[in-house]
Amino acid sequence: QVQLVESGGGLVQAGGSLRLSCAVSGGAFSSYAMGWFRQAPGKEREFVGRINRIGTTYYGDSVKGRFTSSRDNGKNTVLLQMNDVKPEDTGVYYCAADRDGFPWNHREPNEYDYWGQGTQVTVSS
Repeated sequence: QVQLVESGGGLVQAGGSLRLSCAVSGGAFSSYAMGWFRQAPGKEREFVGRINRIGTTYYGDSVKGRFTSSRDNGKNTVLLQMNDVKPEDTGVYYCAADRDGFPWNHREPNEYDYWGQGTQVTVSS
């Protein structure tokens, strides 16, 4: 059973930084591509970024240049470094695993096989 657990969310002021972590257990982490999504109240789940199994990254337009994803295959962990955060970055952030690890541009939720429970990020103005 594959489990994903996010951590690192919290309250941060606009312009600040936050780092989210997602720990994966029970699966073949190094073969997965890992994605990040977020969902604000009343809105659809939004693609944030993706890192494939060979480390190629891809980001949504709203976070490009501010957010960076990385992975540590030795620790079965993927990170999302969030810099220069804005109030519109507020939401529940989810990590997700895609068993199809090579494509660099999967951005739809239904392209991902496993999901974490989410961690809340709140950015104050």
